[in-house]
Amino acid sequence: MSNVQLTHVIFALLLLVGMAQLLGYLFVWLRQPKVVGEILAGIVLGPAVLGHVPFIEHMMDSARHTGNILTFVYWLGLLLLMFVSGAEMQQLFGRGERRTVSWLVIVGTGIPFLLGLGFGPHLIRPSLAGPHGNRISLIIIVAVGVAVTSVPVVSKIFADLKIMNTRFARLILGVAVLEDIVLWLALAIATSIAARESLEPQQMAVHLAITVAYFVVGLTIAPRLIKRVNAARWNVVAQHSPTGYAIAVLLAYCAVAGALDVNLVFAAFLAGFAVVHKKRRIFEDSMEAISKVSFAFFIPVYFAIVGLKLDLIRGVSLPMMAIFILGTCAVKLVSVALAGRFAGFRGLDLINLAITTNARGGPGIVLASVAFDAGIISAKFYTTLVVAAVLTSQLAGAWLDYVLRKGWPLLKSDVAADGAQLSSADIPDAEPVGAQREPVEQPAQT
Repeated sequence: MSNVQLTHVIFALLLLVGMAQLLGYLFVWLRQPKVVGEILAGIVLGPAVLGHVPFIEHMMDSARHTGNILTFVYWLGLLLLMFVSGAEMQQLFGRGERRTVSWLVIVGTGIPFLLGLGFGPHLIRPSLAGPHGNRISLIIIVAVGVAVTSVPVVSKIFADLKIMNTRFARLILGVAVLEDIVLWLALAIATSIAARESLEPQQMAVHLAITVAYFVVGLTIAPRLIKRVNAARWNVVAQHSPTGYAIAVLLAYCAVAGALDVNLVFAAFLAGFAVVHKKRRIFEDSMEAISKVSFAFFIPVYFAIVGLKLDLIRGVSLPMMAIFILGTCAVKLVSVALAGRFAGFRGLDLINLAITTNARGGPGIVLASVAFDAGIISAKFYTTLVVAAVLTSQLAGAWLDYVLRKGWPLLKSDVAADGAQLSSADIPDAEPVGAQREPVEQPAQT
């Protein structure tokens, strides 16, 4: 690679990360999800806006065709996003109320997914399919697109609104954690059977079995083995360079997945899930360092390139976009509201739960990216999935902000709990003078 070519790549990365951070900050200032601004950065630098400027067009085109460096950074950003998301999910496990979370997952996620599978064969059209898409893989993508909920975006919304420690937040995140694991498995199956119409049924069954086995082992057996390796005395790498060790676990998971022909995106998710443990915090600082670097550069560039891939001139179908967004939102909202009724919620509680779990955010965009890169979906359907993820995330953030500004409760039980805490605080301290109290352990922030 010549010095001129390297300069073009560096300048393109500078444009992408600079515009992503600038527009991301603007959207945070507007109380909107940062990811929307990062995607918009790619759109601004694409052919729809600044891509027509000769200098910028030359730099971006030159960078795209120079050693596939932008493609590598794009995939590295996606893998790091999934790695960090998997680590966050491990930390969130066990926080929700089992009965309520079960209702919301089984009914609120199960109904949309099953409806997507059931009606998918009647809804799919040739305009949805990519060059490697087949009927089964396309139906699975439609079903996942209906049911998916975003953990990263919802977590960021909760943190910005300072409601992370509420019961409402714990319920939503518990639901999102469980349903995303199931939906990532479904997406892994879809990518494994894409462009495999010529395979014998036995070969396809073996490939599916390998994919499912990798996922099951990655969620059950592998985390226990990694936990023992983490604590082993001979593991000098984990002791002296925990950040490097965590990255090594990520690369090892991806290497094994690649050898088994399993999509690397899911390997990165499982690696993050395995490397972090709730009872051992030795990698807490390391994961925080990896997260800071990832969200400062690699992940914003990934989302900017997602926006750069959007063809808003020829890759847009307004009827497809309207039908998919309105239809999937209606199914998701009604299903979650029904699940909430079964769980004992009423009124405004149901609306808050339904609108928040309808946020597709990062997972919705990852779904679109993985399916598009695998050739399962067309450019028009890719644009539809990305726009749906952006709009539903904006709706969730705007609605929760509106509810809080109005002083309305997110859940009535939260108000009751706050009242109970206030009443207990008003009771005089009955402990004898000089008695020492045990320090109260504060919950860890995620």
